[in-house]
Amino acid sequence: MIKQYFEELTDKRQTHKVKHNMLEIIIMTICAVIAGCEAWEDIADYCRVKERWFKESLRMELKYGIASHDTIQRVFEMLDPKEFEKCFREWINEVCNKVEGDIVSIDGKTIRRSGSRDKKAIHMVSAWANKQQVVLGQMATDEKSNEITAVPQLLDVLEIKGCIVTADAMSCQKEIVKKINEKEADYVLALKENQQTMLSEVKEYFEGALETSQLYPELKKQPTLDKGHGRIEKRTYYLSTETDWFADKPLWQKLNAFGMVMSEVEREGKVCRETRYYITSLDDINKFSEAVRKHWGIENSLHWCLDMTFHEDYNRSRKGNSAENMAVVRHLALNALKANPEPISLARKKRRCSYDDIFLADIIHSFHA
Repeated sequence: MIKQYFEELTDKRQTHKVKHNMLEIIIMTICAVIAGCEAWEDIADYCRVKERWFKESLRMELKYGIASHDTIQRVFEMLDPKEFEKCFREWINEVCNKVEGDIVSIDGKTIRRSGSRDKKAIHMVSAWANKQQVVLGQMATDEKSNEITAVPQLLDVLEIKGCIVTADAMSCQKEIVKKINEKEADYVLALKENQQTMLSEVKEYFEGALETSQLYPELKKQPTLDKGHGRIEKRTYYLSTETDWFADKPLWQKLNAFGMVMSEVEREGKVCRETRYYITSLDDINKFSEAVRKHWGIENSLHWCLDMTFHEDYNRSRKGNSAENMAVVRHLALNALKANPEPISLARKKRRCSYDDIFLADIIHSFHA
């Protein structure tokens, strides 16, 4: 039963004032968000309409009926986000297939309206398993720059042995590379100006390698061509396992190769060219190119869905811990909807859950062990 994953949560409400069961409120809220509810009032209204269904399908007691929207909001304001996130991970670990071998992309997203004059907006760093199509975990920080400290903390609690971790240039840090190695995973990290010296040296290396390729037998090359939606995109992936020339190599654990991707996108007669650089523990160009391509999955399959399907950037939850906790609820809802094999859009699944109790039950019951 879904309730078992949240039984360890601490109820911080004053005992003598408590009428409504905290676990029931949390589970009903998850169901309401899956069905498309966003504001606290909408969640409470939905729960009142579905009271009988909650009792019959999820076997809730609901001794005092459905809580008011204020009570529901207070529960999420007071709920310890670290405890809630831990329950989230335990649930995902139970229901997911083994993630070993998956490409796990890490990136941050700011929940724009979660801030106020006295409080900065929540910036949520998430780990996305591309093959499994699920959020594995998340960590909140109040500033984007704090991703540097949040990413190692997130890696600490993830089970990613045998995976390939991808991340943007902000995570191109020695400590993050060290942490990934401690977790027995590989990495592909973007290289940009925040590592200016390394970037300059890698650029110079590839410029020389392209000019006199016969002198660089270790340089591997893989071209790709994608067409669709009125655009033609040519990418050429390069991977060099010759890294001994890099003086600081001992400081970067398991630095086995440098990568470069040259892309040319043609749309409506206009051509845009871009060159990107990477450091990686991989020595296989096929794995490298797949990891680079799949990293965009966290933008397209997670962040875009949170904005367009769950309207996350318009959500005004901000009091106490509510913004962080509701971000986790949206991740739970997204995972549950994506896990359903019905070949329809995420938005349509969500709408269907609002009026089809059988379909909602399938979503909930199929997404727990």
